[in-house]
Amino acid sequence: MPDWPDRDFDEDVWELYDTTTDWTQARDLAAERPDKLAELQRLFLIEAARNEVLPLDDRAAERADPDRAGRPLLARGNRQRLYPGIGRLNAFSVINIKNKSHHVTAEVVVPAGGSEGVIVAQGGFPGGWAIYAEQGRPVYCYNFHGIDRAHVEGTEPLPEGTHHLRMEFDYDGGGVAKGGTVRLLVDDRQVGQGRVERTQPLPFASDEPFEIGRDQGSQVTPDYTVNEFTGKVNWVEITIPEGAPDYDAEIPPEERMRAARIVE
Repeated sequence: MPDWPDRDFDEDVWELYDTTTDWTQARDLAAERPDKLAELQRLFLIEAARNEVLPLDDRAAERADPDRAGRPLLARGNRQRLYPGIGRLNAFSVINIKNKSHHVTAEVVVPAGGSEGVIVAQGGFPGGWAIYAEQGRPVYCYNFHGIDRAHVEGTEPLPEGTHHLRMEFDYDGGGVAKGGTVRLLVDDRQVGQGRVERTQPLPFASDEPFEIGRDQGSQVTPDYTVNEFTGKVNWVEITIPEGAPDYDAEIPPEERMRAARIVE
């Protein structure tokens, strides 16, 4: 697989098409009409300057990192508690859990007879993760780019009443997009364990946000037959364990992009 090209916009090759006669853009006229190409290139720069879009950002993977791209980062630190009713949160409104160990804890209220549905989800069909109840049992699913889905299931149903359900992800380390060991705990008692073999190195799709108590975008997994949680979610907390290595901060942009393009 070729590396992501290391080339800026000044080195790009411009093409020229007459769309009044060639709407499929099958015939490149750049070599035949260099005068017209130069005229349109100049017009492009004039309009770009007038509309304050210069300088153009020719970076690739760096743009997914708010710190490198120069965008404000809305969520910082190692702990974030979120509550139902927040709506659909963009990936950059939630602390980054990629390429590092992390915990997700939810305080849930389970009605008599058990509960079903999504407790918390981030992402969707193109990639993401979800914690949900299926046939009363807690389940964690990690979706790698829609190619692989790893499921870790609890061995017993969530009991009636108020409980703390926690997913602990112990990242393997050693680089970008690695896997990890997953544990499910109810009130600090382990009820399930499994593996995720690979993870996504870049943010999940921007139109597949973070949600509590439901998954209104495309589903992270088709395996939950009930979408909206039939119990109650009081809050969800994301935590980066104290002292956990932050491999994400050490990953070069080009390595992120190479990993993001590997789907087999």
